[in-house]
Amino acid sequence: MQARDTVMAAAFSAFYRASTEKLVAFLMWQGARPADAIEIAQDTMAAAYRSWDHIAHPRAWVRRVASRGYARRIASLEEDLVETPPEQRTPLLRADSDPDVLIERHEVLRLLALLPSRQRQIMAWTFDDYSPAEIAQELGMPSDAVRSSLRKARRTLAGHLATGKEANPQ
Repeated sequence: MQARDTVMAAAFSAFYRASTEKLVAFLMWQGARPADAIEIAQDTMAAAYRSWDHIAHPRAWVRRVASRGYARRIASLEEDLVETPPEQRTPLLRADSDPDVLIERHEVLRLLALLPSRQRQIMAWTFDDYSPAEIAQELGMPSDAVRSSLRKARRTLAGHLATGKEANPQ
């Protein structure tokens, strides 16, 4: 039994190291603030560890559980008119030194924030290389609804990008 536990712990550890940063980014694409994304990702990974023996597709499982956790967090929030404190450094978010990368990442998050939450959620799954059929399965939605949301999101984002380019000709 001990050898099995060691193998399970090693498999989970490798998954955790390879997946946590991407899970945090996935949550931020959906609109989570970095601190919330980190906390939800940690809670999700703790739940994944407890259920590791029963999870068939860990990458999809953690995204589904994290998305639900983020939805619960949003539903439980009360409006807070206090200024947001500065984000603290954390090992779960890489500190990019390239200013262009930071600007691009900020622009993507800004554009995603313009989308309705369902479209933003579907875009986050798409950014993580899930097909519309896989997204539909994971979210329990019809494939047609996922494709429609994805099409609307892309059209909205394209419109915002076109407007931004017209406003800022270089």
